[in-house]
Amino acid sequence: METLKKLALSVLFAFTLSVSYGQNGNYETMRQAFKTSYEKEAFEKWQDAIDALEAVYVSDSYECNLRLGWLYYNAGNQNESKTHYQKAVELKPFAIEAKFGLIYPIYAMGNLQEVIRLYDEIITIAPNNTQALYQLGSVYFYQKQYEKASNYFSKVVDLFPFSYDALIMLAHTNFHLKKFREARVLYNKVLLYNPDDEVALESLALLD
Repeated sequence: METLKKLALSVLFAFTLSVSYGQNGNYETMRQAFKTSYEKEAFEKWQDAIDALEAVYVSDSYECNLRLGWLYYNAGNQNESKTHYQKAVELKPFAIEAKFGLIYPIYAMGNLQEVIRLYDEIITIAPNNTQALYQLGSVYFYQKQYEKASNYFSKVVDLFPFSYDALIMLAHTNFHLKKFREARVLYNKVLLYNPDDEVALESLALLD
């Protein structure tokens, strides 16, 4: 029975691929287009990399839209980048990969509230995603909303107690909240990670 289930899944996967690519060129053509785009990207020939994929573009392909979102972002075309990343999000609404990608052009366009909304969506789907937690904490930190920043950095430190980036940012956050004892403990932990860390040493000197 288990073997039959695996066989059925394999057939379904193959059928899905044929539907996705069959009407717009075969799989090998698509694979070669992706290969060419990677080769052009290696030399930062962004438009050439884009052209390779646009030639075989399939509107309902998550992979095509995700990759074009990345390429257009690097080419400086934020509107097209946003369009393709948004399409990828629509195709895979529960995937966080495309949402992370969409943040690139949204941030470049200066829409910080939309960035926050996207990070909130990611955290709703994946509550322990440390990248989203850290980045959202950073957004609030630089907005001087230290209480909110502390909540997110604390979650990262709970998950990764010896993570330099999270430790130093939580230490800075506590410093701004005038929680000096907590800040001192965290700066000392940073020095266990990097005994000569100048930022931690300078910050501790301010606490003396």
